[in-house]
Amino acid sequence: MSSVTGIHHITAISGDAQENLDFYVGVLGLRLVKKSINQDAPDTYHLFFADAEGNPGTDITFFPWPNMPAGRLGPGVWGEVQLGIPEGTMEFWQERLNQHGVAVGESELRFGEATLPFSDPHGMHLSLVEAPLYEGFGFTPWDNSPVDADKQIRALAGARLPERDSTATRAFLENALGMQRLGEEAGWTRYGLGGGEAGRRIDIRDEPGTPGGGWGVGSVHHVAWRVKDEAHQSELREKIVAAGVSPTQVIDRFWFKSIYVREPGGALFEVATDGPGFAVDEDPAHLGETLVLPPFFEAQRAQIETLLPPLGPPRKAAL
Repeated sequence: MSSVTGIHHITAISGDAQENLDFYVGVLGLRLVKKSINQDAPDTYHLFFADAEGNPGTDITFFPWPNMPAGRLGPGVWGEVQLGIPEGTMEFWQERLNQHGVAVGESELRFGEATLPFSDPHGMHLSLVEAPLYEGFGFTPWDNSPVDADKQIRALAGARLPERDSTATRAFLENALGMQRLGEEAGWTRYGLGGGEAGRRIDIRDEPGTPGGGWGVGSVHHVAWRVKDEAHQSELREKIVAAGVSPTQVIDRFWFKSIYVREPGGALFEVATDGPGFAVDEDPAHLGETLVLPPFFEAQRAQIETLLPPLGPPRKAAL
C-alpha cells in the first residue's frame, strides 16, 4: 500500500523576520534557500531554511507574523520540532547554544537517542537529536555555514503532537499515511516509517483535560509529508479520503504540489511532492539571495514589495 516516505518540511510562525533569519542561519547554520511570500497572505514573507540544496526533509520554514500573540501549546497544535544532528556532536551544539544565549533545557535520552531541548528567540520549542539519518534521504552540507560540515543539522528528525484523545489520530496515521507504532516511552507513542529513522517519525501523547493549543508566534503551523510525485500524491489523497478525512484539492506551490488535511485531533498536515524543488527558478549557487515570487504572483511584485518589511542579509555568528 502507498505511504508517505518521510517529512518534507515543517512550517512555523515566527516574530520579527530579521531575528528569525539571524538565528536559523547565524546560530543553527542552516541556509536560506528561498526568500518568498506566504501565497495565502502575500504581505508576509515565507522564509525557507535547509541544507545547501534545500533537499526535502531538511527544510524548516517560517511565516513571520510579529504582531500575532504568542502561540499556545496544547492538543490540536504541533509541539516540539526535532532537528537531527550527527552522532557525537551534542557537546559541540550544547556549547554553541550556550555561547549564543539560547534557552537550553536539560539533555535527556528519548527512545535511546541523546536529545537536547531548547527554544528559539520567539519561543518555538525545538530539540537537537543524535539520530541516524535515513539513508534514502539527501543531505548536502553548506560550505558557507558558520557550522562546520561534519556538525551541521542533517534533517528534520520528527515532531511531537499532543492530543486530547489520540485514538482516531492513530488510525489516521496508520490507515491514511502508512505509519506504524514503533514504541512508547514516558507517555509518548512513536509512530513512523521503517525503523523510525530521523525524518520518518512523530511522537504523540494523550493529554485529556488540557486546554487546546492555538497558533501564534512560536508555534508550528503544519508538518508536511513527502511523496515522490503527483501520481503518488493522488494515491495518498485517495487513502486519506477513504480514511474518512477531507483533504483539499491539489494546490500548486510552484516548488512542489501540496494537499492539506486536518487530522481528527485538529492538527494540520500537508502532503507535498519532492519536486520540482528550489533550484527550478534560481541558480543553486545563489538560492535565497533575492525575493523570489512564483510566476503567478509576478504581476503583483511591485505592490508586494511595498508591503514587505526590510530584510537584510543574515548576520552569521561563528562559535
